[in-house]
Amino acid sequence: MARGLPVSRRDVFVRTLDAGPESGEPKALHNQPGQGPMANPFEFIQQVRSEASKVTWPTRRETLITTGLVIAMVIVASLFFIAVDQSIRIGLGFIMSIGR
Repeated sequence: MARGLPVSRRDVFVRTLDAGPESGEPKALHNQPGQGPMANPFEFIQQVRSEASKVTWPTRRETLITTGLVIAMVIVASLFFIAVDQSIRIGLGFIMSIGR
């Protein structure tokens, strides 16, 4: 069941489109030109380039700010874990010295 709706077993692995209100079943997509197995590598490269041109790439400034924030968070996290590790080490050392 998908989101509480029963799905027939044959439709699980089929990409579907809405067939409309007159039919109860969605119709399956048929391979359209350019949708099937790739036979032409040049066509594939052209499609990849067209899809990559649709991506909103970050600016140089945004990349530098994000990188700086990541580095700062790594430093803060490492200082936190060093402090916790040292406090546990000191605490366990104190507890172990009591038994001597």
